[in-house]
Amino acid sequence: MEMTALSQLHSVMNAQRDSRPFARATLRRIGAFARPHRRRIAQFVLLSVGGALLAVATPVLAGRVVDAIVSGKDSGVVVRLALLIALIAFGEAAVGLLSRWLSATLGEGLILDLRTTVFEHVQRMPVAFFTRTRTGALVSRLNNDVIGAQRAFSNTLSGVVGNLVTLLLTLSVMLTLSWQITLLALVLLPVFVIPARRTGTRMAGLQREAANLNAAMGTRMTERFSAPGATLVKLFGRPDDESVEFAARARRVRDIGIRTAMAQSAFITALTLVSALALALVYGLGGWFALHGSLKAGAVVSLALLLTRLYAPLTSLAGARVEVMSALVSFERVFEVLDLKPLIEEKPDAEPVPEGPVAVEFEDVRFGYPPAGKVSLASLEEVAALDTWDGAEVLHGISFRAEPGQTVALVGSSGAGKSTIAQLLPRLYDTDEGAVRVGGVDVRDISLASLRGAVGMVTQDGHLFHESVRANLLLARPEATEDELWDVLRRARLEELVRSLPDGLDTVVGERGYRLSGGERQRMTIARLLLARQRVVILDEATAHLDNTSEAAVQEALTEALAGRTAIVIAHRLSTIHAADQILVVEGGHIVERGTHEELLAEHGRYAELYRTQFSKPLHAVAPIPEGAEVVA
Repeated sequence: MEMTALSQLHSVMNAQRDSRPFARATLRRIGAFARPHRRRIAQFVLLSVGGALLAVATPVLAGRVVDAIVSGKDSGVVVRLALLIALIAFGEAAVGLLSRWLSATLGEGLILDLRTTVFEHVQRMPVAFFTRTRTGALVSRLNNDVIGAQRAFSNTLSGVVGNLVTLLLTLSVMLTLSWQITLLALVLLPVFVIPARRTGTRMAGLQREAANLNAAMGTRMTERFSAPGATLVKLFGRPDDESVEFAARARRVRDIGIRTAMAQSAFITALTLVSALALALVYGLGGWFALHGSLKAGAVVSLALLLTRLYAPLTSLAGARVEVMSALVSFERVFEVLDLKPLIEEKPDAEPVPEGPVAVEFEDVRFGYPPAGKVSLASLEEVAALDTWDGAEVLHGISFRAEPGQTVALVGSSGAGKSTIAQLLPRLYDTDEGAVRVGGVDVRDISLASLRGAVGMVTQDGHLFHESVRANLLLARPEATEDELWDVLRRARLEELVRSLPDGLDTVVGERGYRLSGGERQRMTIARLLLARQRVVILDEATAHLDNTSEAAVQEALTEALAGRTAIVIAHRLSTIHAADQILVVEGGHIVERGTHEELLAEHGRYAELYRTQFSKPLHAVAPIPEGAEVVA
């Protein structure tokens, strides 16, 4: 319950902090997104002008009908005027439908541009961004906030343009009929403007808080409804507490929804009441003028009808300010993500990886993980402020070389920097100093597509998407044939398993591949690696969490995967890397030892200590392990 209170306090703090005025830069950026649609925007504005002219014409013609009746003119005049009013009604309907189609097209076009831009931008973010960001908060930006921004064009734009034109034309006609009555009716105009300004600012604050809370609930559902999250909740017995905390946020969203609805309703009701009072003024004052002969009866009717065309747009425009403020909140939340610059950029003159077998080289590499301010946002982490950790150096002068076709193994304590070294090779991060080369070319000078095609990686969790076996494999090479899929499954020791599945290659493996065992998931990722045909392979603890039987199957698959390839292998189980061409012992971000298995055992150093710890044998009793033999820790 204390966490619930803190969460609510944080939401209130965010709402107060975000109650700032909107910058003009936001409006300019919205204009940049709207620029590709300027032709349709122009067409829409012209249609709105035409619709406004038709809307104003009907009250004027109605006044002439009254004048014709009062003056006793020929009935044919009345009939012709009535037919013209009917024709205008059809025109208004057609213009309204076409305007709505254009506004919907503009809105959906904007949501497409905005959503694809954000998605492409997020994909370019470094891994550190995803390790810090809460998934639900990020998904909320792509869904709720993008849709909120889209409403500004699909709904608000049509209302603002059409109502503004209608308002100006109506005022012009009313002034020509009776400037006195028109000015008196406008005396009540401040009643519209002042509440609209205050309500819009208040609604923007509520909209921000609701967006933050919805993102938090989305994150909670994403985490708790995943297979590992649900298992964790069940194992530690906190479903009731989880429900209480979720309900507290949901109740806050409900309260905001009620306050928003009541504020809007009270505002619109007040404006409707004012327009009714103004209408009474027109009938009373206009009737008095008509009885004294200074105004025609038809003019009174026209003024009354025009007044409804005047205050209706005013009411809509006043309400539109609330909608615009809400839409601007959504735009700002989307732009906040777009303003976070990716750390990994491809050079304009990037080159491909050289053809043929390639060497891997690290030269005096120094690296520290980027600070939070460069890779994350407090709103996406759902914290009041990002941490101030300064990204201290974790790799200190790492240098080694793996010749084409060689296997280099990295061993050492947990947290020594082995995985960090591996992540620099496919350029998940960039070095601070020094260089990482593939085929003699710095990875920062290689095109990202070429680097992905040359360097593959198998991690210890064996991640799979909630898609079919086929889709998970084709991620590596979309153009692969059916025969090629079965070939890599056979080589990964999975053919028999996949053929036994209900739908074969089209069987869905479940979220993160949870319908498969740990060993089967790992072999599936190895099959994907085989299909990609990458020339450099990184194995990051690929057998760390497997039992002996699963490990043996995975090792057979890895033998296929490593054949003829340059490999960087990270392992805690020293039995899996004894045949490596070179073993590097990493501690504290330094390479403290290097050599073959036999050479390092003979040195009686850190590697020998790790080996003795795993196998519980004195060093003098340790004999060299024949190549190809399997040692079970």
